[in-house]
This record gives sequence, structure tokens and C-alpha cells, in this order.
Amino acid sequence: MSNTQQAGAVVVHGGVGSSTDNEDGCVLAARRALGQLEANGDALDAAIVAVATLEDDGRFNAGSGATLGLDGATIEMCASIMDTRGRLGSVICVRDVKNPVRLARAVADTPHVALAGEGAQQFARSLGMPGSAPVSERQRNAHRQLMRELAGSVPLMPGIDNRLFERFWNYKTPLQLPASSACDTVGAVVRGPDGAFAVACSTGGSAPRLLGRVGDSPMVGSGFYAGTLGAIAATGIGEHIVRHLLARTVYGWLEHGMALEEALRRGVELFPNDVDVGLIGVTKTEACAFANKALPLSKMTQR
Repeated sequence: MSNTQQAGAVVVHGGVGSSTDNEDGCVLAARRALGQLEANGDALDAAIVAVATLEDDGRFNAGSGATLGLDGATIEMCASIMDTRGRLGSVICVRDVKNPVRLARAVADTPHVALAGEGAQQFARSLGMPGSAPVSERQRNAHRQLMRELAGSVPLMPGIDNRLFERFWNYKTPLQLPASSACDTVGAVVRGPDGAFAVACSTGGSAPRLLGRVGDSPMVGSGFYAGTLGAIAATGIGEHIVRHLLARTVYGWLEHGMALEEALRRGVELFPNDVDVGLIGVTKTEACAFANKALPLSKMTQR
């Protein structure tokens, strides 16, 4: 890692396919991340501050805005962190935690790199972390709309028959289809003034989804990756992103000398247009994003 002093940089996204009307939330998250960089220069702390801000916003599919499961009650969230100092942690299908990204950071201090389900939730309680906010009317409205769409014939996930969710239903309550799907993550990549890189991601899961579904966000190399050349975060339909190990694939192109902007574009072009996907990244000289759908975004650099 270079010890040369350079300008810190932050790129924050609010989920591919999300409304750009919510971009002010990304701007606030990036500003807070820069403030954290100015306070202690730690790229990972800055990335976590950015993602926690989006988790608290309520408009994004993470933390307080996480999507309800198909039963209309269950919320399962995933989050991850990684940096070039060797810190790596993720939480998978965790419930009733206000800021999963902070829990992922705490996991990085344990002997493990990932905790899932009840174990992750109990770990959060042992640390005194607050539980989730009450389910909002916005979340309930989104679930009602989802169920209406699931009852129709238009696939909510590209190439997947809606009837498969009924066939493989695994919630405790029966499926009740009525007489906007979501696949968002939120994420941040940061370049510290000392040349360190970090990434943090959080998601409320895809919609529709079976109970216990895991996407790309907590999988190192798929939804996120950080190394000595930079940091990458992906957003989109996890089932497609995982198959390409997208974040690590893009980072591999950096290792072969490709410019960041070209690597992000090439990564998105691996997917057909009906698969929503986006990427953000930072290197020693670049900070940018590329997506095939609308992507709420903010990019800021220290002066």
C-alpha cells in the first residue's frame, strides 16, 4: 500500500433501480463519510458511517427501510465490510438489528468472518446494539404492491416464473395472494488519505424471496471486494451477481491494468439489460459508478 498522502474519496449508492428522488440521502451519507475521514482518516469507519446513514433513512432497502418477506412480517437483512487492513465481516439473514452494517463490523473483531440468523442476532444483543425500528407504512404498502404483482404473469425476477414462489413457499404462514419489487442494496466505497481502501454494503433482501434467501451482499467477491488497488461494491439481483463473482471479477481487471471506469462498464455489460445491475468503485486515481438502470448516487472527494 502506498504511503503517499492523497485526497480521500467516497462513492455512495442507494440501490440500482431505486428512485433518484432519494439521491439526497446518498449526498448526506457521503458528507458524513467525508466528515468521518476528516476526523480519523479511517476509510472503513467512513464507509460504515455512510451505509449506516442509508440504513437509518427509511427510503432505501436496508435497515429501517428493509423489505418485508412474502409473509408480510419477516425481515431478514444482510451486510458486509472489508478493507485493506485485513478487516472483513458479514452478517446473513439477521433480524431485529437497527444497523446490520455495524454488526458486520463487530463480527470482524471475532474469530469469524460471518455470522448468520439467530447467532448474529444474539451477538448483536450481547453488544447492546438496538433493535429494528417498527415496520413503517411505506414498507407495508410496498409489500401489498409486491403481492399484487406476484399474483400476475409478469416475472418479478428476470427469467423466474412467479408460481415458483408458491411452489417452494417456506414461511410459517400460508401464502395469501391478493384478489414494486425490490433488489436494492446500499453501499459505499472509500479511499482514505493514507491510501487505504474500504467497502461496506447492506440490504433488506430481494423481493420476492423465500425465507432464508441470501444474495450477493454478504458474499465476499460477489457483492463487495477491497484490495490494495481499490474497492468495489455491486448492486442488483444477487442471484445473477453471484454467478459472476462480480466484485472480484472487476477487481481482477484492475489488476491487469484496466482503468476503473472501463472495468465497471465491462462488469455491467456481463448482464442482459433486463437484469438490473450497478457498480461503484474507487482506486488511487479514480472514483466512479456505472449502472444499466437509475442509480441514486453521490461522489465526493476531500479538498
